[in-house]
Amino acid sequence: MKSDSQSKWRIHLFFWILYYILEVYLDFYWSRYQFPDFKWQIRLQNTFILELGYLFVKIPLAYALLYVYEKVDLKLIFKYILCIFIVTASVLGHRFLTHYIIYPYIYGVTETLDGKHTSGFINGYVVFNSFMDLIFMIGLIFGVEITRQKNVLKEQISQLKAEKLDQELTMLKAQINPHFLFNTLNNIYGMALKKADETPDVILQLSKVMRYNIYEAAEKTISLTKDIENIKDFIQIQKIRYHQLNVSFIEDIDNPFQKISPLILIQFVENAFKHGVSESLGEAFITVDIRLKNGILTYFIENSKQKQPHKHSTKIGLKNIRRQLELLYPNHSLSVEDKNNRYSVTLTIDFYDTTSH
Repeated sequence: MKSDSQSKWRIHLFFWILYYILEVYLDFYWSRYQFPDFKWQIRLQNTFILELGYLFVKIPLAYALLYVYEKVDLKLIFKYILCIFIVTASVLGHRFLTHYIIYPYIYGVTETLDGKHTSGFINGYVVFNSFMDLIFMIGLIFGVEITRQKNVLKEQISQLKAEKLDQELTMLKAQINPHFLFNTLNNIYGMALKKADETPDVILQLSKVMRYNIYEAAEKTISLTKDIENIKDFIQIQKIRYHQLNVSFIEDIDNPFQKISPLILIQFVENAFKHGVSESLGEAFITVDIRLKNGILTYFIENSKQKQPHKHSTKIGLKNIRRQLELLYPNHSLSVEDKNNRYSVTLTIDFYDTTSH
């Protein structure tokens, strides 16, 4: 709110400076016809003074109307009546300043209509001129303020959308870590029951993976090479458990510093193990092919699977990652192929696509 208020007054100050300069220019241009005998230096000096005097009428009028428009809680008809009263009082103030101060004390002459006939304090022509001068200013200040408010509203909506996006992504990531940990601890539990010699190595490898998930994956983006390294660590844990697992890992990255949202890619590998390898009765295999060329990532995962997998196999991870891809890379391409004995996923992300977040 404080920054919004500061921005408002900066914009309004800038408006009044520009408005004052505009009015000085117009009045100075007009004064050479109204006061042809005055030197231009005198006319310019007088114009600066009188326009400054007019601001003492126009600024209170502007903010009185803005206050009624924004703050006063009245029925519309009463707001109109109040605004008419304020404008009428301001027109009278404008006339008083013009007739009794500006002409006699600044120009040193009596106010006239056409240079010959004396003008009174209240006259249809001069009142109309005062009214139009004030209405012109009112239109400008309201245009500036309404435009400013619309821009502030757009910024607030944009900020709320960004905050909502961050909250949803945080929630999704929070779902990923327990899901991964639950699966891996189940694996370690099974190995511990069998008193497998590899159990300590798996626990050490899990510690490395969880360190990545807790600390580095907390960042919005991370280098693609670090994310790939985490995938390799995860696969290493699974290879210790599945001795007959055949893993093919192909990596071709032309830019190791390319940034990616963490924990995006590993979910497909995790699903390949949970819903593929763990359900395969024969020799299991997983193929991982990840390539980055000219900012375009192509990620291919294929795994063996049982012809009739368990009907109640959970696929929370895949649903989760689909939602993350929709939020972070809306123009991504994701295709899934489910055959009798194998399951494959192909993901394409164009990091140079300006529509991606």
